[in-house]
Formats: sequence, structure tokens, C-alpha cells
Amino acid sequence: MGGFTEALQERVRNAREALQAALEAGDAYEVSLAQGELEDALRLARKHGIDVGAEEG
Repeated sequence: MGGFTEALQERVRNAREALQAALEAGDAYEVSLAQGELEDALRLARKHGIDVGAEEG
């Protein structure tokens, strides 16, 4: 697995964790930021055919 793939998988993992934490905290601003980051990371993964696991939420 290449460095780009690993970095993108980590980015998706981090974004999912940030989104979950923001949802649990009830912080609408952080939810918005985390959703944007997750959507961007997932878009890049799809574009490059990288498996990042099931999309949650």
C-alpha cells in the first residue's frame, strides 16, 4: 500500500472520528467542519479508487 493511500485512509478515519465527537458534543459548527472534511476525503478516495471502508452516518 502506498503512502498516499495510507494517508488518505488515515484522513478519512480522523474525519469520521472528529464528526462523531462533534455530534456527541452537540457542536453544530464542529459538525459542519467535520462533515466537510469527511466529504472531501471520501471524494478523493473515490476518485483514486481507494477503499476506506463503509461510509457511516
